[in-house]
Amino acid sequence: MPEKLAVVGAGLMGSGIAQVAARAGYDVLLRDVGQRELDRALEGMSASYDRFVSKERMTADDAEAALGRITTTTELDAAADADVVVEAVFEQIELKQDIFRELDRICRDDAVLATNTSAIPVTKIAAVTDRPESVVGTHFFSPVPMMALCELVRGLKTADATLERARTFAEAVGKTCIVVNRDVAGFVTTRLIAALSMEAARLVENGVATAEDVDLACQLGFGHRMGPLRTLDLTGIDIMVNAARNIYAETQDEKFFPPELLARMVTAGDLGRKSGHGFYPYDG
Repeated sequence: MPEKLAVVGAGLMGSGIAQVAARAGYDVLLRDVGQRELDRALEGMSASYDRFVSKERMTADDAEAALGRITTTTELDAAADADVVVEAVFEQIELKQDIFRELDRICRDDAVLATNTSAIPVTKIAAVTDRPESVVGTHFFSPVPMMALCELVRGLKTADATLERARTFAEAVGKTCIVVNRDVAGFVTTRLIAALSMEAARLVENGVATAEDVDLACQLGFGHRMGPLRTLDLTGIDIMVNAARNIYAETQDEKFFPPELLARMVTAGDLGRKSGHGFYPYDG
């Protein structure tokens, strides 16, 4: 197990990765641009650990110890001595490239530089560094403490050793991995769910069926645990719209272009669970 993990980005994904890593015994550095974001992340992780304790899935002592292994900072340079760095910022290529330029400058030569992108080709992110062989995709799923999968994505120049170290990390924090050997936009999972959820939204937009019935059709007809529109609400409609646009930008395939309904929902702030309303209403 690496001695130290650095996570760049303290949103839901970044804090989730930090949470499962700390629980697994990693010393975790969590970095974001502002202390307010870091405080919010710590509160969320503490509350999540408390829920695990209340359900007897971990002890109070273990939860306290895990929180004690998490250090927060607003300084990216603090990641200099990390063995593995996972970037988990918003899905914007320019932002990710700026961070990787800095990580390339800051981090040790033997560090693994991982991106949690769900749709942007890893090769595009790695290309701004002088060590593309050390860059790999580690696509975790939200909510990270509950979701069992991690997609490992090879960039064009990702070294075998980098991929294996990423797998070791992901498995150590309790995830089952699949490997994406060709760095296509959207990889496997985002490509599949984007195509399905965009079409599901079009069916609702065009009055073919209600959101409830579209989801029910996928659950009872295909055996899905959750329909695509509830999945959109869980993931965040803004997140999925952005991912679909990234895939469309790469492929020009119309099935990935978000319908107007989703764009309007994002504009209106109906983002799903996190905003209290998406295709469905949510309490609290």
